[in-house]
Amino acid sequence: MNAGAKDVLYKIRYLFIPYIIMLCACLLIKLLYTRSQIYFAVNGIHTNFLDSIEPYVTYIGDGITVIIIAAVLLLFCSYRTSFLLITSYAVTALTAQLLKYSFDMPRPKAYFADQLDRIHFVKGLYILSVHSFPSGHTVTAFSAGVVVTYLAKDKRWGILLLLIAIMVGYSRMYLSQHFFEDVTVGSVVGVLITVVWLSFIDRKAFINSPRWNQGLLNKA
Repeated sequence: MNAGAKDVLYKIRYLFIPYIIMLCACLLIKLLYTRSQIYFAVNGIHTNFLDSIEPYVTYIGDGITVIIIAAVLLLFCSYRTSFLLITSYAVTALTAQLLKYSFDMPRPKAYFADQLDRIHFVKGLYILSVHSFPSGHTVTAFSAGVVVTYLAKDKRWGILLLLIAIMVGYSRMYLSQHFFEDVTVGSVVGVLITVVWLSFIDRKAFINSPRWNQGLLNKA
């Protein structure tokens, strides 16, 4: 049973500390450059290789991916691990959707509607136009990274999980689905809301009972 936010942050320290450094760097970039400058800097660096892999990288941050992982945890690990992952996804995804519809910000395709000839789009990919802020895929990737790091026996996995989450965030910009601001705030929502949720829910007695520490195929 965790002892609150301090315990959660300590367990995810290998993800959280470098994340804070990265976040500070993102804020500095935002202070130095405009939305357009950042967008076209990212969009201007493209290759056939990246065009082929980024659509798959972005799927890591899809809700279906989290549901599949939660199902595997339910079968082979425990009800607790699956519950923490799927409920963290639900809480952060709901928060992201509330923000999306509250701000109702245009995506790059709509924002730069008069400059589409300057933009590199990946062929065959459907590009959305609305509800840009924040990036839901980024929220999900960072939330899942926090939960898996929290649950992992070797907390150093947090470093790799952070890198994967960053890759998802970058893919959202590379594919012209989101702006730098969408991804940055998405990461904050994913990390912050998940830490708060884990601090609250994993202190409950029921989730730490022996019954919850077994899975469907992994009986205690």
